[in-house]
Amino acid sequence: MALPVRQQLVSWGIATVVFLLLLWLLGTVLLPFLVGGAIAYFLDPVADRLERAGLSRVGATATISLVALVLAVLLVLAVIPTLVQQLTGLINAAPEIAAKLQAFLVERFPDLTDSTSVVRQTLAQIAEGIQSKGGQLAETLLTSAMSLVSALVFIVVVPVVAFYMLLDWDHMVARIDSLLPRDHAPVIRRLGLEINEVLAGFVRGQLSVCLILGIYYSVALMLAGLQFGLVVGAIAGAITFIPYVGAIVGGILAIGLALFQFWGDWLSIGIIAIIFAVGQFIEGNILTPKLVGGSVGLHPIWLLFALSAFGSLFGFAGMLVAVPVAASIGVFVRFGIARYQSSLLYRGVAGRMDDRDPTE
Repeated sequence: MALPVRQQLVSWGIATVVFLLLLWLLGTVLLPFLVGGAIAYFLDPVADRLERAGLSRVGATATISLVALVLAVLLVLAVIPTLVQQLTGLINAAPEIAAKLQAFLVERFPDLTDSTSVVRQTLAQIAEGIQSKGGQLAETLLTSAMSLVSALVFIVVVPVVAFYMLLDWDHMVARIDSLLPRDHAPVIRRLGLEINEVLAGFVRGQLSVCLILGIYYSVALMLAGLQFGLVVGAIAGAITFIPYVGAIVGGILAIGLALFQFWGDWLSIGIIAIIFAVGQFIEGNILTPKLVGGSVGLHPIWLLFALSAFGSLFGFAGMLVAVPVAASIGVFVRFGIARYQSSLLYRGVAGRMDDRDPTE
């Protein structure tokens, strides 16, 4: 006999509190395992396809790992040095960009020539702040990325965790399934499949969109002659998964740099704007409908709230689990609404009478 509803709610509530508490206390420690698990989850369908093609699970996992290693080496050798160089150049060019903006404003608004002008002092402070804070940020990122702990975590631990989780993924799923409460196992399996469909449709699809748009923006902006085009394209592509933010930030950054570099050459500035307009058209009408789909059930506002809340509470580890948690809550809410609409509380006596056999 199943436990009473109240006891079930208490049990699941305690499990949820324990999960959030562990995430809050051990977020930094759990981070490589969350990243490794996410990688294994993304690559499991690829491993399944390789198994259906005749490879063993070990062979499929080894093949995926070898391809990933080759791609990582090519990325490090071909892209990252240029990316770091352009990022450093962009930070160093910030004062010059701010000075040119100040000169433009002074030309249009002569009152700004007053040394005591608040606007002029603010512009000067912004230029100095961008350079100092930008330099500190770049130095911090490089220092943390090259530190021993970071290297061990993200160069050794994450691939190892991903490899073993991918190797044993089917066994882990089967083991979890064997531990489900028998009375609720069919419902939990159905909800789990719905959550997996939501995550597969959104996360895998959205990552594909980010990658395609990042490559498109980077290549197109560099071909258009925009300085720091690789950085702008990488930033725009990387944050495309945040609704509206990627397009707004990338577009403003690219057009702002174009105004600085091509001032007076309106054709070149227009080309930069057209590149982002075409990118948004491709994303909204081709990539997102094909790769993400419209039935994943993750509203942009709900996703923004989940990313903001979990990122604020649990840091980067929280942002990693924000989308799965948001997808799970969405599935549970739809399940609860469906149960409510089929209940006597919603349908009332009239609904119950409609279900009676008319021959009775």
